[in-house]
Amino acid sequence: MSTQADHGHELIPRPQQTPDALRAALAVVDPARLGEMQATKDEAFAKAVEWESLSPVQSWVLIWARDIEIARRPELSARHARAKGNLEHENPAIAQEALGELSAVMDEAIN
Repeated sequence: MSTQADHGHELIPRPQQTPDALRAALAVVDPARLGEMQATKDEAFAKAVEWESLSPVQSWVLIWARDIEIARRPELSARHARAKGNLEHENPAIAQEALGELSAVMDEAIN
C-alpha cells in the first residue's frame, strides 16, 4: 500500500490498484463486503473472457478502488452516507442536493 495526498484522517493508506491489494484493504475497512467483491470480480473475469477484453476487469478495479477510497476516509464516508440517505427525500430540492453531493464524493474519491 502506498500513501497519496493528505486527506485528513485515513483508516489505512491508499492501496495499489491490484486485486490483491484492494481485497486486503477492503478486509480492513469494510470486511462485510468481501463476498460482494469476490462475486463482482468473478463476473468481471467471466465477461473479460466472453468479450475478449480487459475492460470489465479494469472497470472492476476502478469501482472497488473508488469504494475503498470512500471507506478508508471517515469524513468522505460520512458525506457519502448522508447523500445516499437523502437521495429519495420527499423534498425534491434536498434530493437534488444529495445527488450533487454524491457526485462530488465520487469525484473526490477517484481523484
